[in-house]
Amino acid sequence: MPVATLLPFTATPSRKSASPTSFRLTEKFILLLVFSAFITLCFGAIFFLPDSSKLLSGVFFHSSAVETNTRTGTDSVSNIAIGTDEKILAKIRKDHEKALVEAKDTLQKRPDEIKQEIQNDKEKVSQENRWKGARNDNNLPVIEYVRPPGATGHEPADPETKERRAKIKEMMKFAWDSYKRYAWGSNELRPVSKQGHSSNLFGSIKGATIVDALDTLYIMEMYEDFDMATEWVEKNLDFNVNAEVSVFEVNIRFVGGLLSAYYLSGKEVFRKKAIELGEKLLPAFKTPTGIPWALLNLKSGIGRNWPWASGGSSILAEYGTLHLEFMHLSKLSGNPAFAEKVMNIRKVLNRLDKPQGLYPNYLNPNSGQWGQHHVSVGGLGDSFYEYLLKAWLMSDKTDDEGKKLYYDALKAIETSLIRKSSGGLTYIAEWKGGLLEHKMGHLTCFAGGMIALGADGAPEDQTGHQMEQAAEIARTCHESYARTTLKLGPEAFRFDGGVEAIATRQNEKYFILRPEVIETYMYMWRFTHDPKYRDWGWEAVQALEKYCRVDGGYSGVRDVYASSPNHDDVQQSFYLAETLKYLYLLFSDDDHLPFDHWVFNTEAHPLPCLVISSTTLPSSVGPPVLQ
Repeated sequence: MPVATLLPFTATPSRKSASPTSFRLTEKFILLLVFSAFITLCFGAIFFLPDSSKLLSGVFFHSSAVETNTRTGTDSVSNIAIGTDEKILAKIRKDHEKALVEAKDTLQKRPDEIKQEIQNDKEKVSQENRWKGARNDNNLPVIEYVRPPGATGHEPADPETKERRAKIKEMMKFAWDSYKRYAWGSNELRPVSKQGHSSNLFGSIKGATIVDALDTLYIMEMYEDFDMATEWVEKNLDFNVNAEVSVFEVNIRFVGGLLSAYYLSGKEVFRKKAIELGEKLLPAFKTPTGIPWALLNLKSGIGRNWPWASGGSSILAEYGTLHLEFMHLSKLSGNPAFAEKVMNIRKVLNRLDKPQGLYPNYLNPNSGQWGQHHVSVGGLGDSFYEYLLKAWLMSDKTDDEGKKLYYDALKAIETSLIRKSSGGLTYIAEWKGGLLEHKMGHLTCFAGGMIALGADGAPEDQTGHQMEQAAEIARTCHESYARTTLKLGPEAFRFDGGVEAIATRQNEKYFILRPEVIETYMYMWRFTHDPKYRDWGWEAVQALEKYCRVDGGYSGVRDVYASSPNHDDVQQSFYLAETLKYLYLLFSDDDHLPFDHWVFNTEAHPLPCLVISSTTLPSSVGPPVLQ
């Protein structure tokens, strides 16, 4: 085609050329300029645009090997091209072999298994799309807040019950006002010396009592105090600290307290703070097995275990008491990592052999093997079993794996640990390397409430039997209180050497305002409405008022068998979070925080039940949605 037809502006419309291939001087000059500009443009693109070496290689060598040659200094372009081709062929062969293996495995599966895998993949894609959805100013998913039923109650109709409930609220007000007056912003209160107290469990995080008490203030309708606490959280609660904390304690008190405050009040600050702290705890899971460290530096993310814990082991009650809070963190943040971390703990445990079906208290996070074979339903083990049951209940009873793990563990506990004394008291002993130690801790007394809570879902018509067990454990724990001088329970009591439900060692005679016995009374009242449980609870109230109340708050005592109290000068944060809350609910109607809508974490922070979206929880963990 003549050049003139490509460049019509070079020809004169009214005049034809003498011949198709002849040009006038001006036309030749314009044509030369056009070609010069074209060549300049090409070379500029080659040498100045990004990835120009790739363009050169594609134009001149039809290969990407030149770039590799330039970087590696190889002399032969053709050798590199051949090597690259071989790598590509090797990858194709590898992918082909992998596809064949997957196809073979798929053909060997049952149709229902294939269908389930397809469904799980669809749910995963759907979840990822939801997590990429609308977000608020804090970069959190937009969630429509709906308060679950029973967040607050009403006054009981019975005059005596109403009066006792009002008394417990007055106790809470006195404990809270004392903390405000003498220790505001500190973790805990020293009520005798009237100053702040901080445990090393929280590093340099402050305000444990404030966060722990938030939901109790709300439940008791102490709204002015709740608003004051909320303002402190918003302005002063800071997790950007270069300090080592207990992952377990910070989770159950701070994360649990913030989550509960959010669900009760709907205030966004609590959701934001809970997720912020949860994210800071995630580095604790950076171990070969995914079993978290007990201690974590929140700034560096470096973790370790307690030096006394069986060769650097993690502790069952610590790594096993994250599930409830972390499932809620995934729901509220849209981040599946929280749920994945706690579900992985189950996977590790499922792979291990359990001695006589029992779970030892120590597990090495590096090797994934049990440490010392010490089993306890009290300290070091307790809340692991509690969270198996409550994970099932909190999932709207869809977490079948959690259910099976709980009832299997309870069966092993009944076979190997539950015993009856010669005086007819049922107790839960401890197991050390195959030998029983006939000791029961105050912490173990929560088990009466736990067994009652799970009795309705017990397999093989065991409901009645488990309720009887729960009642017997409640009676034993009441006896541990009734047989002391101060009518307050010791830290541990024994069933040997001719004694029953009595502490025989000096370091087991103290009482630090613990809630576990009151907790069991509350559950037993809810399930039986037997008035003795309220009577037993009122006995504890009277003892607390007589022996633990001092001018500056409430204090634990060092010896419950002494004729007069020797105060330890600590008002524990869990006294406001648990002991007083359980007492208040003991004298409240059943529709106040009803069990079919709420589950309490091990620090008595109520969390709403969830409906898990997946059909098989272990293979797909979120996000759950509120019931």
